[in-house]
Amino acid sequence: MKKLLALLLFAAATQSFAQTDEEQIKASINQVFDGMRKSDSSLVHAALHPACTLKSIGKNKTGEVRLQESLIIDWLKQIGMKQEGRLLDERVSSYDIKVDGEMAIAWTPYEFYFNDKFSHCGVNTFTLMKTDKGWKIVGIVDTRRKENCVK
Repeated sequence: MKKLLALLLFAAATQSFAQTDEEQIKASINQVFDGMRKSDSSLVHAALHPACTLKSIGKNKTGEVRLQESLIIDWLKQIGMKQEGRLLDERVSSYDIKVDGEMAIAWTPYEFYFNDKFSHCGVNTFTLMKTDKGWKIVGIVDTRRKENCVK
């Protein structure tokens, strides 16, 4: 009887510590934002798949919609620039996560602050892949705008 009780308690404890896919996905995304706030590019890099891409959709000065691709290495260098008083703070308001097996998509509206001053808002879409090392981000696409932001 004691062995059965111990086994049941162990199973319950193990289950309570196991994170769901959604929680793990959120943790991977939050790791990127934590790394940005800390200017820790290695923390951000650890959340990314080696083939990760970074793209932005926005309008140019004439109002034309454009797609801009950035190199991950350049983005990581920007994040890792440690300067006194420099703070990159992306604040996500919600997460809409969809999972199909080893693939997931997360839709995250955000507001971006540079040195505690509002810069822009938009939406990120993260595409993630479940690997033997956890959920890794394989693609990020964002929008950026200064108007129609909820502040």
